[in-house]
Amino acid sequence: MRGPIKRIDLARDYERHAAVYREAIEQVCRETAFSGGKYADRFDEQFARYVGTRYACGVNNGTSALHLAMLALGVGEGDEVIVPANTYIATAWGVSYTGATPVFVDCTTDTWEIDSTRLEEKITSRTKGIIGVHLYGQPFDFNSVKKIADRHGLFVVEDCAQAHGAKYEGKNVGSLGQIGCFSFYPGKNLYAFGEGGSITCDSEEYYRHMTRLKNQGSNVRYYHEEIGYNYRMEGIQGAILSVSLRFLPEWTKRRQEIGRRYQEEIRNPLITMQAHPENTETVFHLFVIQVPDRDDFVKYMKEAEVECNLHYPVPCHLQKAYAGLGYRRGDCPNAERLSAHCVTLPLFPEMREEEIARVIELCNAYRT
Repeated sequence: MRGPIKRIDLARDYERHAAVYREAIEQVCRETAFSGGKYADRFDEQFARYVGTRYACGVNNGTSALHLAMLALGVGEGDEVIVPANTYIATAWGVSYTGATPVFVDCTTDTWEIDSTRLEEKITSRTKGIIGVHLYGQPFDFNSVKKIADRHGLFVVEDCAQAHGAKYEGKNVGSLGQIGCFSFYPGKNLYAFGEGGSITCDSEEYYRHMTRLKNQGSNVRYYHEEIGYNYRMEGIQGAILSVSLRFLPEWTKRRQEIGRRYQEEIRNPLITMQAHPENTETVFHLFVIQVPDRDDFVKYMKEAEVECNLHYPVPCHLQKAYAGLGYRRGDCPNAERLSAHCVTLPLFPEMREEEIARVIELCNAYRT
């Protein structure tokens, strides 16, 4: 008998690898290396090698990664940083935490990511940089954004929270801009058993500054050079991530297999999919579609016991938290349209063949 299909089921991975996960946790417990320390440091080294940067600075979550990246790049009160309207809100929090202002820009109609053709109209004398988001695991058009940034003397930060292992013109995301910011929140392609994040870069100056900031503004214990934060990665999360990093290539391959099946076999003309340019390699963190009547589609799938989510039902510029910035409906029409029509289908590495086939069958049968 066919059972329900979750949008994502983390329990299946744990059941498969429980012994190695437990051993990693026990090692940390035996050595009481709980806050930062040996296992967090080891993961930093491994993750930097994986991404292809000189440094990786592990932190307590992806939001903190964005915050420290902004501080390392000198962003502060009175500054502006351009951010996509179509992203998770944490991309903007990193700017706001410094006292600076996020300036929202619309997404494209095909990749649904930052629209480089709209950037220059947003640049002012206060603009310090641009954050691009590799949304749903699909790299944004980095070269187009970087060209504009260079012309105006701006930095480019990559929000890689959904794109571990994705590639742009053969290079791993997180190694393209001045700084890359990753999240290891449960459900990400590479995830911790709780919270975690990382900041990747090639600059020793940025790395040392962010390392000091995350450790209470201190290079030497009890001596504090600046106001800092308690953003250290936990040792247990570092150990778990070292284990998971070994499985990431396998998980990525499986995500790509499922994503390509959806692309090729879902043929319903009512369903629109995200574009994936040929110079990129997506990792399908999320498989988001657009449908004319989102609520009706979600209800239809729920009645068939298939869970779907919404990423994201309210674009950043229309969030109540940013009402004071004065944005109105119509300011970012592409992001607004996507937010009103987006649905996220089930996709995770442990999906069974019959589950994949059932999602495809239901999508093709919708309103036919």
